[in-house]
Amino acid sequence: MAQDNGRPCENRIINKEFEKLRESTGLPKVVFHSLRHSSTTYKLKLNHGDLKATQGDTGHAETDMITKVYAHILDEDRKVNAQKFEKAFYFARDLHNVRPPEESAKSELAAPDIASLVEQLQKSPELASALAALIAGNAAAR
Repeated sequence: MAQDNGRPCENRIINKEFEKLRESTGLPKVVFHSLRHSSTTYKLKLNHGDLKATQGDTGHAETDMITKVYAHILDEDRKVNAQKFEKAFYFARDLHNVRPPEESAKSELAAPDIASLVEQLQKSPELASALAALIAGNAAAR
């Protein structure tokens, strides 16, 4: 960081101003450098663990530095991926025709109409089979 006259700003000045800002906004007591860690963490989450992109943004010389310090972030993403795989593997009888779900462009779910429901069932025989098995299981339970 530089001052208005272009000269470098000393750490003590940055820390003093940061402390004033932190106190005036009621933020928890953290050191200025922790903002760098928060920024790197959010970048890794937003770009799904793209180490090279994060390295370029943060200015780290090596991606190894990021993997060592932020490994817990990547581990969380691995757990989510494992859970998704487990669900797909154990709940799908035939994995040859399973496709990833399409992401909806709509943020809110619209009430389904019977025509679109039938259309989805026709497009996905495994979905139709799963629904039939679910209905049969519920009928047998009653």
